[in-house]
Amino acid sequence: MGQSAISIKGIRDGLLITVDQGDWADAEAALIDQIRTKGEFFRGARVALEVGERALDREEIRKLKTRLAEHDVQLWALLGSSPETMRSARRMELETELQKEQVGSEGEVRELPPIASDEKGSSGVLVKHTIRSGRIVRHTGHVVVIGDVNPGAQIIAGGDILVWGRLRGTVHAGATGDEEALVCALDMRPTQLRIANHVAIAPNERQPRPHPEVAFIREGQIMAEEWGS
Repeated sequence: MGQSAISIKGIRDGLLITVDQGDWADAEAALIDQIRTKGEFFRGARVALEVGERALDREEIRKLKTRLAEHDVQLWALLGSSPETMRSARRMELETELQKEQVGSEGEVRELPPIASDEKGSSGVLVKHTIRSGRIVRHTGHVVVIGDVNPGAQIIAGGDILVWGRLRGTVHAGATGDEEALVCALDMRPTQLRIANHVAIAPNERQPRPHPEVAFIREGQIMAEEWGS
């Protein structure tokens, strides 16, 4: 069986997953394998899937929805250029295009041109507002929030999480298993904090004067210390 490439991007309504061209059975198997391997990151996710020119019938889409649901992943949109696939998707009550603010003139997710820099870095997403209760931010790289993370809100990141504000919700950094991941906040009192497979719950006592903190894994436990110390 060939190996299909999978790319994952965060969008406003969840995740956009693109599978490369080739045999559909191989592509579906590669997708399920990714989800199984990174189960915590994908759990509860809403997914838009880009299948390109592939022609999928209703039974193939139904099977895919079922397999994703077994891993607590919801397929809400199917994107592609095949009329047969789009007809089948609409009959399955799936969206067949992204909203205008998420797509460019050619129907693809907008990406900014690369900025030349001598600095090494990695991918991330910037959220410039408070994340309110019930909202979930999910990204394969780092997540930076300029604002608060309210109780009942959740952030799941494959990399680090930085909150330039009050952290009161639930956060999971290094969700794909990265034990080097960090969580930073100006006022750190999360409902639950996870890094990779380690979990910590904030104590009930209130800090007399909040101060910036960074949480990380040391000797198999999540530790927190003053940020910048």
